[in-house]
Amino acid sequence: MAGPGLAGACHDQGVTSLLVAAGQAVPTNGDPAANVALAADLTRRAGARGVRLLVLPEAFLTGYDWAAFDRVRDTGQPRVETLEELTEPLRAAAAEAGCAVLVCTPLLRGDDMRLTTLVVRPDATVEAAYDKQHVDRLELPWFTPGPRGPVVLDVEGVKVAPAICYDSRFPEHAATAAACGAEVYAVSTAYLEGSTRGRAVSLPARALDNGMFVVAGAALGTCGDRPVTGGSCVLDPEGHELATLGTEPGLAVAELDLDLLAEVRARQTMHADRLG
Repeated sequence: MAGPGLAGACHDQGVTSLLVAAGQAVPTNGDPAANVALAADLTRRAGARGVRLLVLPEAFLTGYDWAAFDRVRDTGQPRVETLEELTEPLRAAAAEAGCAVLVCTPLLRGDDMRLTTLVVRPDATVEAAYDKQHVDRLELPWFTPGPRGPVVLDVEGVKVAPAICYDSRFPEHAATAAACGAEVYAVSTAYLEGSTRGRAVSLPARALDNGMFVVAGAALGTCGDRPVTGGSCVLDPEGHELATLGTEPGLAVAELDLDLLAEVRARQTMHADRLG
């Protein structure tokens, strides 16, 4: 899945733009079926606006909640072997909307549970595409870190690198993806009340340091008794906001100008000048 090089444009040369959305809504903690239906609704709404890539928050299919993670262990679901059945409504919505969806869920593989980005494509397929590599210490009672190394997906001829929340706090995670051709850093994230400084600093820095667009779907709801604060956004390759949400459900929609990306990379060569 990794692509070549960093200099200039890496997308298909006939592709000049991509309409994207970062989505957020309040999930039902511990109810994957209800949250798949919620993701399907967001997908249809995004498709009605012409969106071709929708990025949803961290752990969206269960809710970002400790008790919900316990329930995954207790019920044995979601599990990689039953993904197609679980996501059928979302796969149908993606096909109807003509929109690729990146949605994060806790996912069991044997005895391991990982935080996984699923890619649901307009051909109604689903793939467990990426596992969170940097697992926060609060999450370690439940989750195993995923294998190291970048994953770069092709979406409408544009190179997209998935990331999950804490991954984005580590500059080398985005830098490695950019070095493998990524043009969009697609982050599924969750910020508990009191932890939003990371969103304000890290996401623009990842964009600016690597000349990449950032599309971040941020969770709403509660984790136990702590609010989860939203703040989904789309950033340009210099870290400027193209679209953003506060604490309300909705879609942050923006068009990614890939000619601008090539221009920024030609003008600001930090990523190309990185030492060794």
